[in-house]
Amino acid sequence: MKVLVTGHDGYIGTVLTPLLARAGHEPAGLDLSLFANHAFAEPPEVPGREGDIRDVGAEDLDGFDAVIHLAALSNDPLGDLAPEVTHAVNHHASVKLAKAAREAGVPRFLHSSTCSVYGAGDTDTPLDERAPFNPVTPYGESKVLAEHDIAALATPGFSPVFLRNATAYGVSPRMRGDIVVNNLVAYAYATGEVRMQSDGTPWRPLAHVEDIARAFLAALEAPTDQVHNEAFNVGRDEDNHQIRDIARMIEAAVAGSKVTFAPGASPDKRSYRVDFSKSRGLFTPQWTVERGIEEMLAAYAAHGLTLDQFLSPRFQRLARLRELVEAGELDAELRRRVRA
Repeated sequence: MKVLVTGHDGYIGTVLTPLLARAGHEPAGLDLSLFANHAFAEPPEVPGREGDIRDVGAEDLDGFDAVIHLAALSNDPLGDLAPEVTHAVNHHASVKLAKAAREAGVPRFLHSSTCSVYGAGDTDTPLDERAPFNPVTPYGESKVLAEHDIAALATPGFSPVFLRNATAYGVSPRMRGDIVVNNLVAYAYATGEVRMQSDGTPWRPLAHVEDIARAFLAALEAPTDQVHNEAFNVGRDEDNHQIRDIARMIEAAVAGSKVTFAPGASPDKRSYRVDFSKSRGLFTPQWTVERGIEEMLAAYAAHGLTLDQFLSPRFQRLARLRELVEAGELDAELRRRVRA
């Protein structure tokens, strides 16, 4: 299949596109290329173009068999920085893209959603795809609204599919330092501190970036009647963890490290456990958090990671966006300024 991957040059996209190619598909990309000079490893070469999903029309999607829509303002701190832009990109532009795909005759639209739609959820009973939404951030809200409006576009010839990814972790050519496991491991490696930003009590479902990519491949190749206008939680039941338990895993893996608390560490209202049994009908995850920790430690050691590097815009999404705005490369709506 010929597949357009939006956000192909990001954290998940640089892991997904080689997987698609190995499976015999033809990935093409669309990305703003905000991290083009900030690679952790050599990113894959993917045919495509630099562009903003807010500007995509049906003519840009002609000839594609599927769209995998990853591009987004991708975590809670970014959403809090500019909530109106978060909704413009994650909600309105995503719906516009889905409409363009349907108009162009693209039969399948895979939307990268999030378990953050459950927000402040029930921690006694894992939440399945039928659980009520309860987002607590603009990021989570934008994903709820996008799912609702894109689902309404489904027709017999147009199949939206929603992959609600657990909190990602693991090594990628476009490494992220602003997600919990990656952050804690890097801090422990660089400083000897497993430094928690909360009191450690919140629950998080976790999924390795490679397993998230496998879920997208499986949803792309699944029979239409299995995935048509369906949502799937992506992760492992065994990897619903409290943050303090993740910290203990890292403390055990990094010799001489110690769990500490950042100034102002407090309870986080985002806390939920998730049921992943439905997605087992699509694919089987291969990674555990413990293996992912070891993988990251080896990668950080191979690159000689320092704390200054880790805290730089190379790894921190919010810092990178602020850097680009201050440099005049992005405007207040986070659009590329016209280059002279």
